[in-house]
Amino acid sequence: MAGSRALSFKIIAECSTTKARASHMSLPHQVVDTPVFMPVGTQGTLKGLVPEQLEEIGCQIILGNTYHLGNRPGPDLLEKANGLHSFMNWNRALLTDSGGFQMVSLLKLAQITEEGVKFQSPHDGTEMLLTPERSIEIQNSIGADIIMQLDDVVHSTTTGPRVEEAMYRSIRWLDRCLEAHKRSHDQNLFPIVQGGLNPELRKICAIEMTKRDVPGFAIGGLSGGEEKSHFWRMVTLSTDHLPRDKPIYLMGVGFAVDLVVCVALGCDMFDCVFPTRTARFGSALVPTGQLHLKNKEFSCDFGPIDDTCPCSTCKTFTRAYMHTIVTVQSTSCSLLTIHNVTYQVSTTP
Repeated sequence: MAGSRALSFKIIAECSTTKARASHMSLPHQVVDTPVFMPVGTQGTLKGLVPEQLEEIGCQIILGNTYHLGNRPGPDLLEKANGLHSFMNWNRALLTDSGGFQMVSLLKLAQITEEGVKFQSPHDGTEMLLTPERSIEIQNSIGADIIMQLDDVVHSTTTGPRVEEAMYRSIRWLDRCLEAHKRSHDQNLFPIVQGGLNPELRKICAIEMTKRDVPGFAIGGLSGGEEKSHFWRMVTLSTDHLPRDKPIYLMGVGFAVDLVVCVALGCDMFDCVFPTRTARFGSALVPTGQLHLKNKEFSCDFGPIDDTCPCSTCKTFTRAYMHTIVTVQSTSCSLLTIHNVTYQVSTTP
């Protein structure tokens, strides 16, 4: 067992041929069974579901977004509400990202310097300077069980000196985040290993970050369109240089094949908007891939979405019914999200 005052990590089983393991990760609000998939609730809500439904699904931990929560509802209101757990009435574990990913997703609206990242709000055009210190300050107000350092994120297919610059800056920003962190007694700060698709930079970053006294690690900057072989190679290289007695979080990964492969490569935690986003477009996740329920072939199909799925949608409604309402009635988003999140959570039991 290893960890800090706010996290303990106990490995209960290990694969004899891969780096896969099953563990109990004890956090202030929940004991989380890993490997675990974390649904994304960007602004304190999972689109289409309420916290009670997430509990019924068996979800133990969800993710929130620091950049968006920092804009709305904002840290002042969250502090008055005693944190996001209380604000959204979620009693289980939370993880917040640092806002670093928005350097990629909102690149046209962002300016990156050594001080931090200056964003222009996509909502009203106002500017926001997100420094490592400010990111941690917001995350301390949110109160998640696990918080992330602010890292310098570049697109996974970027090459050249920008990748090295971002990797070394992420190390420097980690030290600023650790210095700014005021709630180590009940929040766990994870570093994020960067380095793009460059094996030497990944190795340097992982080795340097393991010199810090932290309760767990994340692997970032991947799953952005690079070839699978390159992606998986960087994952296993990263886990090779991270301690085995601490949890490892692979950021932004949600396809079922990647979950299975990356568990075998030594990762414990995953997140992605994939299951909720596909639900909004009328697609259901099943073991054979996806069912595009808008297709005419399902108009007279009176079977469940997946007859092996235990979710309430599959127990109650047919493919024909879902075909009738997907992308037309808002109810369909909720019903499909219940199914897709159940499927995704069960992929990493």
